[in-house]
Amino acid sequence: MSHVFPRHSKSTPPVAVAGDGCYLIDANGKRYFDGSGGAAVSCLGHSDAAVIRAVQDQVAQLAFAHTGFMTSEPAEALADVLISQAPGALDRVYFVSGGSEATEAAIKLARQYHLERGEPQRRHLIARWQSYHGNTLGALAAGGNAWRRRQFDPLLIGVSHIAPCYEYGDRAEGESSFDYGQRVANELETEILRLGPDTVMAFMAEPVVGATLGAVPAVEGYFKRIREICDQYGVLLILDEVMCGMGRTGHLFACEADGVEPDILCIAKGLGAGYQPIGAMLCTAAIYDAIAAGSGFFQHGHTYLGHPVATAAGLAVVTQMLERDLIARSAQMGERLQAALVDRFGQHPHVGDIRGRGLFRGLELVQDRESKAPFDPAHAVAARVKKAAFEAGLICYPMAGTRDGRSGDHVLLAPPFIMTDDQIDEVTDKLAVALEHALTV
Repeated sequence: MSHVFPRHSKSTPPVAVAGDGCYLIDANGKRYFDGSGGAAVSCLGHSDAAVIRAVQDQVAQLAFAHTGFMTSEPAEALADVLISQAPGALDRVYFVSGGSEATEAAIKLARQYHLERGEPQRRHLIARWQSYHGNTLGALAAGGNAWRRRQFDPLLIGVSHIAPCYEYGDRAEGESSFDYGQRVANELETEILRLGPDTVMAFMAEPVVGATLGAVPAVEGYFKRIREICDQYGVLLILDEVMCGMGRTGHLFACEADGVEPDILCIAKGLGAGYQPIGAMLCTAAIYDAIAAGSGFFQHGHTYLGHPVATAAGLAVVTQMLERDLIARSAQMGERLQAALVDRFGQHPHVGDIRGRGLFRGLELVQDRESKAPFDPAHAVAARVKKAAFEAGLICYPMAGTRDGRSGDHVLLAPPFIMTDDQIDEVTDKLAVALEHALTV
């Protein structure tokens, strides 16, 4: 009998005992291709020798030093590397232990920044429906997925939400892609004016929406318009790249594809590639300087901020990405994966859309391709696909509630950057078996 509190109490998961490149191996010796990188985490696979060695060396030298007293060499070095590659005026890095901590810290920093500048009335945060920003209460409040929010609604702070940039589901007939993007971006200005232009502190969004929409990038021009609106009204732009960043979409920072520069940016998952729990919040020099010139103290913190072993792992991961040109590989293999998915499923009667960037791809599953009508939620299509794929030896990330938090289903793929052409065939073959089994409803 297990004393572990599992995610799901009505099933017993296999025990993972080893990792080998793109594969996880259970106690019975069965191999599973990690087609989702867990949750877009394992970008280097499960047995990268350089990262393992960096973790071993660091824990032998210095395991822990509390940042209330000291900094550490790997934290300083990783911050330098990230800022050397970061877009725009990002200049400071605040290391945390994961994505939810990163977005929570971003929300708090946005509020304190305005306080330090003498604008205490700026208290409102705006985000988007069908977004996901984490599971701590502040991050969950920012998230726009109805199913994830529902039972905790009484505990959540008030956050305003506008429409996502979800072209497949929401672009009107006869509306150009660009015009659609401008229309939904302008919802931000409408909401700022409704709340009061001098009361909004920040807008938070994922450059490519991951878990809750299934690898949905914004259309061209959307984020440039968002940036203009934020600048016009003094609103900070927070970009959540926890899932889509760190090379996952073919750029080290996902926002580079949209030509937009955030004020605050959040990363995690691929930053540690699963070898250590780590995330980070990056902010501009202007935001940092407002704190430094004011109180001098960001009123926030966690025990494991800037953990030496975690930052050593992150430094090794980013070094591997840069030295082995794995970010370009993510872009190239992503195009090959997209082509293979379109070839295999482009005319599938229940695959409505195949989308994404880099090695971050989503397939939206529909009851009817022509009308784009989703399956009845009672069919539990996402759960059926996940189970069937797992039995076939493929780990993927199906989710329900794509359209509105209740209806709609998609499959998210986020395999390691080191995957091969043969493994692309393996993914499509096993996914085909899973869809055939699961979509017989």
